[in-house]
Amino acid sequence: MDDIWDLVVVGGGPAGSAAALRARQLRPDARVLLLDKADFPRDKACGDGIAAHGHDELALLGLPDLIADHRPTRRLSIVSPGGARVDATVARPNHVVPRAVFDARLVEAARERGVEVRRHRVRALAVRHGHVVLDGTVTARAVVGADGANSVVRRLIGMPASPGRHTAIAVRGYADVPLDDDVQRIVMQGEGWPAYAWSFPVGDGSANVGFGMLLPRLRATGLPGRRVLHDRLAELLPHLPARDLRAHHLPLSPGRPGAGVGRVMLAGDAAGLINPLTGEGIYYALLSGRLAGEAATQAPDDPLPRYRGELGRALGRHLRTTDALALAARSPRFIDAAIGVAARRREVFDLLVEVGLGAGTVPPSLLFAVARRWLGEAVRGA
Repeated sequence: MDDIWDLVVVGGGPAGSAAALRARQLRPDARVLLLDKADFPRDKACGDGIAAHGHDELALLGLPDLIADHRPTRRLSIVSPGGARVDATVARPNHVVPRAVFDARLVEAARERGVEVRRHRVRALAVRHGHVVLDGTVTARAVVGADGANSVVRRLIGMPASPGRHTAIAVRGYADVPLDDDVQRIVMQGEGWPAYAWSFPVGDGSANVGFGMLLPRLRATGLPGRRVLHDRLAELLPHLPARDLRAHHLPLSPGRPGAGVGRVMLAGDAAGLINPLTGEGIYYALLSGRLAGEAATQAPDDPLPRYRGELGRALGRHLRTTDALALAARSPRFIDAAIGVAARRREVFDLLVEVGLGAGTVPPSLLFAVARRWLGEAVRGA
């Protein structure tokens, strides 16, 4: 029994590290192993945005000051496909921390808490005598698959990948900005909508910049994907020439993420936990990883039902809301209307931030206000 791990986590990103950290936080004697195919620090193509809700998760994990040395960003500017604009200060500040820094700090925090960290690429998974065996050598009572959008663990347990209609593709790089730039910018485009570019200043004279769109829309152009992504980023942010451009896929949440099979739980991108409206995923990763770590330690004999239930309670209504809004948002005029209302009503702006970056839902009164403006503009356009 000494060779059996209480929890093995595959993937050292935010979801995996959160699972390992939480397990040791709740059970300091738990044997926890964290596996990743790379050494840390390592780069990860991402927008690098850590919303206030993500900071809350770090506090719950006992790491309230993990990113305290990074400057908060308090202002947000959004331009809709039709040119509607809102510029406002967010209720709670966000942070922009390169994943090479953020992920390495999380892994190191897990190591300091007693988690064993190994570089290892998982290739096989089997269930034997009520345990999960990885690559024939690593035996665990529970496994968390947190190995990203192209999750090997997800494939090994027979769960399908995100369908094309629920997949986005983005390109990310870095650009030089004034040192005092503290505005997170999102610029949406009408052509090929849903699609938008972003600029998120890090605070050191650089900004994470990128462009993303739905994968079916990209394929419909009939052009090389690299050319489309790079050209549209340059068109929307012409004053911010980007370097170190890297592309990545985003499995967008379909409203009901796949939680796992048997003693294997999926978290973060591996579970398709990415906001379909904004592409935000770090908060979902930290939250789902924490809940998976809790389930592994508090319900060791059958962790999946507990994990599925807690994930539903934490994100169920929110994910169903974002799924419905993502369908409505296929109309650029709907987004124009939403941004137009947010520009006039502070409470609407705050709520849109909660839905896009946290776990908010939309009350019927707001839907009515946006729908009324949307229909009014449609009538005027006709």
